Amino acid sequence: MKKDIHPEYQKVVFLDTSSDYKFLGGSTTSSDETIEWEDGNTYPLIRVEISSASHPFYTGKQKADKVGGRIDRFKKKYNLK
Repeated sequence: MKKDIHPEYQKVVFLDTSSDYKFLGGSTTSSDETIEWEDGNTYPLIRVEISSASHPFYTGKQKADKVGGRIDRFKKKYNLK
């Protein structure tokens, strides 16, 4: 690997602003905000609008349509059984 061309990879805390859910992960992004984590260390804080704690797919609030395939749509369109 070439030196000095890769961004710095560090541990950061992601904060879901819609549900106040926090998790520690790795990222190349940086932030001026910091937060003290449960282990006593201070990490940069990255605010996100949605995470697995607030996404409708993961929370079970998403409605799944029971849409058939092309054959089912064709049969419905032409009233076939």
